[in-house]
Amino acid sequence: MTRVKRGTISLKRRRNILSQVKGYRFGRKSKEKMAKEAIAHAGVHAFQHRRKKKGVFRRLWQIKINAASRANGITYSKMTDKLKKENIALDRKILADLAENRPEVFSNLIEKIK
Repeated sequence: MTRVKRGTISLKRRRNILSQVKGYRFGRKSKEKMAKEAIAHAGVHAFQHRRKKKGVFRRLWQIKINAASRANGITYSKMTDKLKKENIALDRKILADLAENRPEVFSNLIEKIK
């Protein structure tokens, strides 16, 4: 049987790991063991932060809606209550977009529910 040299797969694996940690600092960018650990931790944080991002955006939308609604003379909580009572089903994302980019439409909406 012919001889099989086994270096190519391990070299490919090492290159793949080190390519994922480009830009990291110190030994994490050049030492294979440290790089593997860095990738594992980065994956955990990325997963958690993808979930956390949804809450961050929701808080941002609430701030934008509150600022625009107070400019029209009503608080955020009263506005959401009146929207529910009027059966106007606009979510926070849409309301924040209206408040930021189309303030005249947002003002009309506030006048409709007052």
